[in-house]
Amino acid sequence: MKLLMVSLGCDKNLVDSEEMLGILASRGYEITDDETEADAAVINTCCFIEDAKKESIEEILALADLKTEARLQVLVVTGCMDL
Repeated sequence: MKLLMVSLGCDKNLVDSEEMLGILASRGYEITDDETEADAAVINTCCFIEDAKKESIEEILALADLKTEARLQVLVVTGCMDL
């Protein structure tokens, strides 16, 4: 299964995303940076400021569209986003 990781926001999110990628890669997931090739995607959100929240929402909606337009089957949202 090919996995796309999108890390938004602060350096802490980047470190968390890298740790998640390491765990997932060690469990056999193939990592891709091409969203059209991804079977699954993880978005590590940030909502510290309003612009970051807006960016997170836009990225979630864009990747959700790939569930009907591409091969994406699973979309996981993590991080500090709350609605």
